[in-house]
Amino acid sequence: MIDLYRELIESEDCEVEFVFSNDVKTILDYNKDILTCDIHTREKTTKLLKSEGANVYGLHNVLSEPIGDSGFNPDYGVLGSNKATEEKLKLFPKTGNKLVNEIQKRLNNITGKQIEVMVYGDGAFKDPVGHIWELADPVVSPAHTSGLIGTPNEIKLKYVSDNKFANLRGEELKDAIKEEIKNKDKDLTGQMITQGTTPRRLTDLIGSLCDLTSGSGDKGTPVIFIQGYFDNLAND
Repeated sequence: MIDLYRELIESEDCEVEFVFSNDVKTILDYNKDILTCDIHTREKTTKLLKSEGANVYGLHNVLSEPIGDSGFNPDYGVLGSNKATEEKLKLFPKTGNKLVNEIQKRLNNITGKQIEVMVYGDGAFKDPVGHIWELADPVVSPAHTSGLIGTPNEIKLKYVSDNKFANLRGEELKDAIKEEIKNKDKDLTGQMITQGTTPRRLTDLIGSLCDLTSGSGDKGTPVIFIQGYFDNLAND
């Protein structure tokens, strides 16, 4: 990546010096006019550098408005963009909400079913072996229908079986857990019974599942149809 950046910068007849540091304030020793290029920590970085008197812009400020007849994204600028050609970028989508709601409406008219729809990009996880962060987009899902707002409200089955129903086995244990699921609180936030479940947004979880399924290489980018995601052990 260093060679790539060096070649890109020098091709524009500019000089470049790379400075590596674990402290973002190190850049203040070199310049007070700064373009921050981090994604998920951009607000924290900007606030910190501005507090030190720097003039700070982020990638979300670049093409947040159109330049001439160019494209733009008012929320993310060039964050989430992809290289289209040597001279063009394909920006993060900004009209997705209209799309997903129209698709949901058309599917409902055809099937009579309430099907949730989302536009997804990169998943949101870190590979445990390669230690590569998959999420390079500012959000996993730039657009989704209202039924995908929120987080799972699930009990930890191992915790329940090892504690509340430690004396049960087999079908008796299974039936007891089913009843526990049916009678759980509508909001389990902060309760010990949820400890060990994944407190992530539904769009992040489902988007990661879709991304792992489709990829962006030889598999192409198909539509991913998921069934039974909101079912649980208590469903008959």
